Amino acid sequence: MARARMPFLRQVLVLQIGLLALVLCVGTVLAVWLESSQLSSQYEQRALGMARVVASDVDLGDAVAADRQPLVQDKAERARLATGALFVVVTDEKGIRLAHPNPDQIGQLVSTDPTAALAGQEVTNIERGTLGLSARGKVPLRDHTGKIVGEVSLGIDAAEIDAAQSKQLWLGIGFSGVALLLGVGGALLLIRLLKRRTLGLEPHELAELMQEHQAVLHGIGEGVLALDTEGRVSVCNSEARRLLDLDAAAGTPLAELQLPPRLRAALESGERVDNLVTVAGDRVLVANYREVRKDGIDLGGVLTLRDRTDLETLTRELDSTRELTDALRAQRHEFANRMHTLSGLIQTRHYTEADDYLKAMSAGTITMLGPAGDLINDPYLQAFLCAKTTTAAGLGVRLKVGGGSWVPSKVVAPVEVTTVVGNLVDNALEAARRGERRPAEVEVDLLADDTTLHVAVTDTGDGVPEGLQDTVFTEGVSTKDDGGLGLALTLQAARSLGGDVRLADPGGNGRGALFLAQLPHVLEPAMAVKEGL
Repeated sequence: MARARMPFLRQVLVLQIGLLALVLCVGTVLAVWLESSQLSSQYEQRALGMARVVASDVDLGDAVAADRQPLVQDKAERARLATGALFVVVTDEKGIRLAHPNPDQIGQLVSTDPTAALAGQEVTNIERGTLGLSARGKVPLRDHTGKIVGEVSLGIDAAEIDAAQSKQLWLGIGFSGVALLLGVGGALLLIRLLKRRTLGLEPHELAELMQEHQAVLHGIGEGVLALDTEGRVSVCNSEARRLLDLDAAAGTPLAELQLPPRLRAALESGERVDNLVTVAGDRVLVANYREVRKDGIDLGGVLTLRDRTDLETLTRELDSTRELTDALRAQRHEFANRMHTLSGLIQTRHYTEADDYLKAMSAGTITMLGPAGDLINDPYLQAFLCAKTTTAAGLGVRLKVGGGSWVPSKVVAPVEVTTVVGNLVDNALEAARRGERRPAEVEVDLLADDTTLHVAVTDTGDGVPEGLQDTVFTEGVSTKDDGGLGLALTLQAARSLGGDVRLADPGGNGRGALFLAQLPHVLEPAMAVKEGL
């Protein structure tokens, strides 16, 4: 049976309490030892001072030198009573007691070594002798000639040292107990904070969660960008870095990230976002944002990103194909009507009128696109512009091809070209329709330069407002007040071909806006055109 694992936070608590108890015990012992050492030193110096005073009596030294034991005992006893010492012992130069509080000890060798004092040194110590624990001071005793004739050993009761040690020990125990209780309380608060910060998970669970977290983040096909409650990056997986072209390390503030305006606004608001379409570089992304909360605690938010570039490309291709199909359907219907008319003229033998009608039919497309329509030889552009002409007529706007147009070769990327031209024309048609000038017109100029197609679209609208001139190609900015992506996608489509789109003239003051596009490598080379001819 597997042994139950003690929870990590409980291990931390036990370790903290044990460490705190050890520190307090060591501290208490050191405090008691220091206090005892200081008190012992004080008692020793006090005993030494009193012994010096007794030994300074020259008559006592002379009495010892003359072996006058009764006089020595009398002087020693009077000194003991005067100083309150525990004992005053006087010896001769051989260490034989001549004075002692206990007369039975007189004439005997002292219990401690007298050599140092008889050699002229002063000695202090605390010893337990026949009269109990005492602080002792030993000094040499001299006669009137200065000769060492014995020693004086004076001791004072040191029982106070034991009492002081006991008192200090109990104080230390009391202080340690209070400190231990405070430490346990602090440790419990710390454990509670750690448990809250780690959401109650154990370290091995956090390690497993981190491994799963990394595996999921870098294994999914969606970009994930997570922010903490302070608006700093906490997670940014490799797909998010690729889609947003970011190198965001953990802790990077949101303000320092180079994000599309729509995406930045969504993150700064902190509100839920569903399927937000945005443009980042040459990619079209779909973003979703969710707040993250656990047990009522705000943990920040997570932004997920899906690459919709391929889908958007297919959508544009479908739109372009649909427009071309609508144009062909309209032409087929019109062609059928004309064939019926021509058939009727022939059946009624109006041959001259039938011939004139055929000539008019052959010029129908050119007439629809204006005098310069015959300079555009690409069938895709012809059909596309014819369809847009019909759409423009429905809006009350006239669409015409500029007189400087010239496209002698065929388009090799019809979907991308019609996407760029179509978006620019749609934008111009709306501007002309909403403008004050009448008649409302849109002019499209198409000029081939080897394999590069130059496009110029101008209208009779009121121009681009001054506040939008620098941001007109930014996602979410639109001259139609619909927050659309039209011009942003136009710029993206042009740059996917290696080209560009720009606002050459914002217009205003009676002039419409002028947009220019440069699309390289979208036409057949001039050599191929000559060989075809």
